[in-house]
Amino acid sequence: MNLSILAVAGQIAWKRIKPVVIRDTVLLPAAGFLGLILVWWAIALVRHELMPTPPEALIENLDYIFHPFYRRGPGDLGLGWLLLASLRRVTIGFLIGAAVAIPVGFLIGMSRSAMLAINPLIQVLKPVSPLAWLPIALAIFNLANPSAIFVIFITSLWSTIINTAMGVASVPKDYQDVARMLEMPTWKKIVKIILPASLPYIFTGLRISLGVAWLVIVAVEMLTGGIGIGFFVWDEWSRLNLSSVFLAVFVIGLTGLILDYLLSLLETWITHRPARS
Repeated sequence: MNLSILAVAGQIAWKRIKPVVIRDTVLLPAAGFLGLILVWWAIALVRHELMPTPPEALIENLDYIFHPFYRRGPGDLGLGWLLLASLRRVTIGFLIGAAVAIPVGFLIGMSRSAMLAINPLIQVLKPVSPLAWLPIALAIFNLANPSAIFVIFITSLWSTIINTAMGVASVPKDYQDVARMLEMPTWKKIVKIILPASLPYIFTGLRISLGVAWLVIVAVEMLTGGIGIGFFVWDEWSRLNLSSVFLAVFVIGLTGLILDYLLSLLETWITHRPARS
């Protein structure tokens, strides 16, 4: 009896909130995308000699869409292979950056001396454009692929370091006092108290770093060439094939959204709390 009452109450509540959910999750986002497409369409009609309309771009990109993993020669690969090559570089550089940035953030957050020594260095290097590191990386490695990974590594440091340090520094003093009373060793205090309390800040830094890294890899590949979604954009622009450029822009944006969503799922799974938007 109680279950049937709860079921009826749930159905009534769902009927009330269903229009709001559909509006917020479907209709309003669809209206935003529709508005963007209409703006693109209007500009294309004015500059039709240079820019295709959305239907024309869709028709011209059907081969890329339906055959993303084709191989037709050494330099003729489907968009899926190019995307995977870029994702591989971003993943390697991002993971190396996180492995360095999180311990450094803990050190800064727990030690005033470390903060005074390292913080000025961060403030000087953080505003430097990631692309400014590319000539240095090319001089060191003399190869495009490790140079791109190095630039992603540098890009991934700053937001994660800063947010991790903020999270460590914001751990309530009461927690610290409890650890001191229990005479916890430093490693145990970090693992049991400081790390769990800092995780939301750490993941915020990681999500920002990942977003910037994905943005930067496109620009780096434009300059270094080789296999990757960034070089694809530059190559298609050189051929004045804007239809493929629009497709690449959509794929890049959608991939960035998926990466951020996956990292937010990981945060929810580890912290057992909803990820910050």
